[in-house]
Amino acid sequence: MRVVVTGCGGFLGTAISRLLVARGDTVVGLGRGEYPALTHLGVDFVRGDVRDEAVVNRVCRKADAVIHTAAVAGIWGPWDYYHGINVVGTENVIASCHSQCVPILVHCSSPSVSFDGGHQSGIDESVPFAKTHLCHYSHTKAIAEAAVLAAHQPGKLQTVALRPHLIWGNGDPHLLPRLIQRSKSGRLVIVGDGKNRIDTVHVENAAAAHVRALDCLAVPRSAAAGRAFFITQNDPVGCWDWIGSLLKAAKCDPPKRRISFAAAWRLGFAMETFYRLARIEKEPPMTRFLAAQLARDHYFNITAAYEILGYRPTVTTTQGLERLRIEFDV
Repeated sequence: MRVVVTGCGGFLGTAISRLLVARGDTVVGLGRGEYPALTHLGVDFVRGDVRDEAVVNRVCRKADAVIHTAAVAGIWGPWDYYHGINVVGTENVIASCHSQCVPILVHCSSPSVSFDGGHQSGIDESVPFAKTHLCHYSHTKAIAEAAVLAAHQPGKLQTVALRPHLIWGNGDPHLLPRLIQRSKSGRLVIVGDGKNRIDTVHVENAAAAHVRALDCLAVPRSAAAGRAFFITQNDPVGCWDWIGSLLKAAKCDPPKRRISFAAAWRLGFAMETFYRLARIEKEPPMTRFLAAQLARDHYFNITAAYEILGYRPTVTTTQGLERLRIEFDV
């Protein structure tokens, strides 16, 4: 197949591109940077922005499928920036799939689309989008996912949205470096009672899920089409136990200081207010979204992914942690 991967230079996009190339697909990558490693792999790389409709149209020409991972993550920043990349960019991808007659669109969404600050304890995809969002990221990802699923048209464009939670693994440029930096600066604090349970997903499992979804949509009138799926290790862990394991693998000390959820929530609200009034672009050390993410349950029922997509995580949490230890031992 000829597959377009938007955000090909990102952590997940790179892993997806590798899988597709390894099995013999032709990969056309769209990204905003320079990625020599992908070019070396044989990816036909196009430098551009998903907000540029003409560029998206060009890369989607003659494609058999699009895997859309390009997005801006984070918990702070202007609405226009998040909306432009996460919403307008996704709308451009959808429009290009229609105009270029691309029959398959796999969209990388987020479990945060249904997160309103409360516990997510074993929920499945029947839970609706949150009515109140605590950051622009989750809000714009919800709008984007809704647009992708609404674009599903049997016989013309089959779409699916995957919701991988806390992607991690070797080469992670986001989560682990952030934890290490906060740990070394003494700013990593256990929020709440430390007993909340979360799901995570190793990057190789997340990548395989996207390729698996692509293959499912290649079947006419697939049962997966027009649906969203949570994607995880299917192995809920204690949030702070897992964070401690990551830090130990990176030869850092796990956090010991604590703050109650109520105090963290109030602090986050105060900091958000001050940073907005002072027009400070830098992310506050604490926000309400971050407080809730660190103190609430976030684990999911992935029965649908198992039964409909045929998804199975192949890299266990233990194996993934061991690989990280090896990386930091080198």
